[in-house]
Amino acid sequence: MVELTRTRFEELVGDALDTIPPELTGMMDNVVITVSEDPPEPGLLGLYVGIPLTERGDSYAGALPDQIFIYWREICAFCDTEDQVVDEIRVTVVHEIAHHFGIGDQRLHDLGWG
Repeated sequence: MVELTRTRFEELVGDALDTIPPELTGMMDNVVITVSEDPPEPGLLGLYVGIPLTERGDSYAGALPDQIFIYWREICAFCDTEDQVVDEIRVTVVHEIAHHFGIGDQRLHDLGWG
């Protein structure tokens, strides 16, 4: 388990987001990324809730933003060092953003992001 303040963890999430290519972040639409303390179920490091870009049609309007949750305490409990936290945050951020783009868990696993 790694002890990090929420502020430090949020900085690391920001750093991970900075590694996402701008051509991808520029395509993200109506989505917010939130650091949350605890997941709805044990072992969950991140969660995407929303309508993926690939499923939005002509009727998509006025929808609340999609949400990506990154679970601070769960990631810290999962890791033994701050370097591991950095790596796990990056993998989790990429994984959840991929869901926003409509990429499923099996495909992410096949690509090594599972």
